[in-house]
Amino acid sequence: MSYATISKCVADLAFIGRVNSCVAQEQLAKDEVVNPTSLQNEMIWAVASASDVESAYASALAANHGNPGGDESVITDAMILASVQANWPPPVTP
Repeated sequence: MSYATISKCVADLAFIGRVNSCVAQEQLAKDEVVNPTSLQNEMIWAVASASDVESAYASALAANHGNPGGDESVITDAMILASVQANWPPPVTP
């Protein structure tokens, strides 16, 4: 696991958008009303730090992939969903 890879992943706007979409769907499924972008900081780091996500992102970077966070063949929706669900509920920010 590389902290540099995780740092690049959490700054990837396409990846952030995908995680936020997943969080929004999970909130609807759980009948919770929270702005999905308010959970970005709580969830984005957890998802990017998941070993399968970090490994896939690192491989894509090594292959000079132009859009690793937005490419569903690099990081699948199932990978994002599994990490979001594993880290649900997100910590409450004071």
